[in-house]
Amino acid sequence: MMESIASSDEDIVREVQTGATEAFGVLVERYEDKMKRYARRFLFGYEEAEDIVQEVFIKAYINIHSFDARRKFSSWLYRIAHNEFINAIKKKGKEPVPFFDPDSLFPHPIAKEETDSEINRQEVVKQLEQCLDKVDAKYREVMVLYYFEDLDYQQIADILQIPIATVGVRLKRGREKIKKLLDQKI
Repeated sequence: MMESIASSDEDIVREVQTGATEAFGVLVERYEDKMKRYARRFLFGYEEAEDIVQEVFIKAYINIHSFDARRKFSSWLYRIAHNEFINAIKKKGKEPVPFFDPDSLFPHPIAKEETDSEINRQEVVKQLEQCLDKVDAKYREVMVLYYFEDLDYQQIADILQIPIATVGVRLKRGREKIKKLLDQKI
């Protein structure tokens, strides 16, 4: 089991797929804190966020044989988490989950903005902490994945199964919403 700790996620998945089911524990250890952080920031006001994270790992374990180990495990796991979080929101009826998404239908080109420099990024993260719970779920999720989970546009697009341009649009609109909220506080 000790060699699993140094192995890549995908190597560990292959071990699990070939019967070394205890190796799945290494993946849980690697991702549990990240999944809890993602859940807490995306599912504001959900006391059962940790229970939902457990469901994510259960679904991942149950479906591990369908995972293609040539792909990135983290993106696959985040996709399962995304689906579970959206299902939890739908069940509770706390936030609308739109079926018509204008960001996907009318995407704008991606523009790397000045806010992506490290100093400005830290300032954006501080501002996000103050207002993130007031941003629509579709923008909040992209912002959490980008600013708190440090995923790139392509990984986010893979997780959410949206065009990469839509990731840029949602980040931009989410930042605009945060700026409006902060301006109202002043």
